[in-house]
Amino acid sequence: MAFKVPNINPIDVGQSVAIGVPIPFNNPQVFTQTYTTSDQIKSNLINFILTAKGERLLNPNFGTTIRQYLFENINNNTLQNLESTLNFELTSNFPTVTFTGIKITPEYDTNTINIVVNYYILGGNPNTLNITL
Repeated sequence: MAFKVPNINPIDVGQSVAIGVPIPFNNPQVFTQTYTTSDQIKSNLINFILTAKGERLLNPNFGTTIRQYLFENINNNTLQNLESTLNFELTSNFPTVTFTGIKITPEYDTNTINIVVNYYILGGNPNTLNITL
């Protein structure tokens, strides 16, 4: 007789066991804690996107190359290059996460870009991450 295997990450079994710390660190206490894998992966994605390559001392390949686009003109060519670079860097560094779309929209009046990353963890629900640079 067949039975259905639940889609629970093995780390999420203990509800009172913390997995990591969320980003940003804006709590009055020392650190808050995350208790689910999806919350911790979201924090890991934020940390990865906002870290420049070479910034982490013992892991120089960790991070993205977003900062090299920091003072470039906001045009279609720059946005397409940024989107393809970000897509490659995320998919190569997060093998357990499936990225369904990365959308970058410019805000010309405020000189910012909005990055929306749609993803889901294998066996999980779809999630969205919004970052404004």
